[in-house]
Amino acid sequence: MAEQLIPAAFRCPVSLDLMKDPVTLHTGITYDRRSIEAWLELGNLTCPVTNQALENEDPVPNHSIRRLIQDWCVANRSLGVERIPTPRIPVTPTQVSDLLSEISFAGRRGDNARCRELARKIKALGRESERNRRCIISGGAGRVLSTCFRELAAESLENSGAGVIDEILSALAAFLPLDEGSYLQLSSPKSLESIVSVLKSADLEGRLNAALVLKELASSSPPDRIEVVARTDGLIEALVKLIEKPISPRATNASMVTAFYLVASSERTAARFVEMGIVPLLLEMLVDSEKSMSEKALGVLDGVLSCSRGREMARAHSLAVPVLVKKTFRVSDMATDFAVSALWKLCKNDDEGERAVEALQAGAIQKLLLLLQVGCKGTTKDKVSDLLKLLNRNKRSSECIETVDLRGLKRSF
Repeated sequence: MAEQLIPAAFRCPVSLDLMKDPVTLHTGITYDRRSIEAWLELGNLTCPVTNQALENEDPVPNHSIRRLIQDWCVANRSLGVERIPTPRIPVTPTQVSDLLSEISFAGRRGDNARCRELARKIKALGRESERNRRCIISGGAGRVLSTCFRELAAESLENSGAGVIDEILSALAAFLPLDEGSYLQLSSPKSLESIVSVLKSADLEGRLNAALVLKELASSSPPDRIEVVARTDGLIEALVKLIEKPISPRATNASMVTAFYLVASSERTAARFVEMGIVPLLLEMLVDSEKSMSEKALGVLDGVLSCSRGREMARAHSLAVPVLVKKTFRVSDMATDFAVSALWKLCKNDDEGERAVEALQAGAIQKLLLLLQVGCKGTTKDKVSDLLKLLNRNKRSSECIETVDLRGLKRSF
């Protein structure tokens, strides 16, 4: 669309673009809804054009201007102008409250069909616009949906209630982040069992939603609640499977974040991840992963190396030391902290010193010295210093080279 074609009266005074959802303030000035709401969300309390103080009222849809804009679009179709769609009316707090009350009532009655219908409806409303989503979240959707999920979870594991569980979980995933009350409901034993059952199902969308909700639960819970999550039968196995056989980048990302918090909760939990084969998965993932995934994989690996079985598995893998040295000082400060910590755990108390020799051959000394020169802090600095002492003691046992080529090392020997 040629910008010069748009009549001034049809342009939003804030964005200067064609208004797609014109709304009018009490000052009499019309704006595009998205632009004026963004202006108000920044804390501005005046009309951008008149500079008058704004009352605490929602903008009013200007249907007359909208119809004129639509007519103008149709008249100029030959010039490449597309007709703007008629915007949906935003949901109101009262509508949200009424809908959530219906969901609560249906959940208490155990009315699966009604709960499923209402969960689908509120999710659809949230997807219509970001404004709707925020309104639904502020209305307490997370707590209502999670309570309904807990109430229906027990029977869903035993009869035909699985469909409603999937639908509520999908709605919960649409309204993240949740509040503390929601996390309490979702961390009940039956709720967690239902989440795991979805995580292990054949439904790809359901598995993604389960992974997203678990990520929020794990990253927002105190240690005692994380332990409850970790003890849920089948959960760790399902998470590792989702990492091993990815269904989407979002699901993999969510699974890695959940694993990070779980392995950090206790050595026993870390050992369970090791028994599920997480160590070789992480090492092979690290060979060619991008920045964000490298950080997560290094964080999880550092966590599982806190247990003796994890260190044993990593020391037996040909990729462990070369990959850690390669990722040091190459991805990000966070990744370097994790890589140094993991390398320190492998080399420390390694009686035969084989990992130290591998680190020397991979060029670890040069990177560690550079780290000290550019500056590292806290425990990372202590571990760098400790590693340098360990490596210097083993220096005579190895010819030190600067780099290592990881191509061709996709599998352990």
